[in-house]
Amino acid sequence: MKRALLLAVAAGSIFAVGCTPVLRNHGFVYVNGEVPEIVPGEDNQASVLERLGSPSTQGVFESTTWYYMSDTRESLAYQRPQTSYRRIVEVQFDESGVVSSVDEYGLEDGRRVALVDRETPTPGREMNVWEQLFGNIGSLPTEQFGGEQNLPGGAGGPRRDE
Repeated sequence: MKRALLLAVAAGSIFAVGCTPVLRNHGFVYVNGEVPEIVPGEDNQASVLERLGSPSTQGVFESTTWYYMSDTRESLAYQRPQTSYRRIVEVQFDESGVVSSVDEYGLEDGRRVALVDRETPTPGREMNVWEQLFGNIGSLPTEQFGGEQNLPGGAGGPRRDE
């Protein structure tokens, strides 16, 4: 009876540990969990770098926008990880390098993007496996294998003039 109870408790604890979510933080981590205040019109690129460090990324079309991104993902046993928290701080600078605006986005601001699974057609024709394997038979240039003497290194090398 004791052995069965001990076995049941061990199996239950293993099962409970398997159901405990594993949390992983990705991206920019704030010092002490606190976001330093960035004041538009007062702060510049140097002061933002001093407070927040290097940005996670910069704007693609304009380098005057910096993004600080962080998120937390939960994974439970064998399931695919789910993002439970996301924070993106967008800092925009004017031409002189002074902060013009600071915006913050969360998980609720995100949108799912439906990917298109179409393929771009390529010129040419489709070949099956047999055509790919045996397609070159008979198409090799026979004049390279004739009676002429070839240089070392193969039939495709330069010819000697004698």
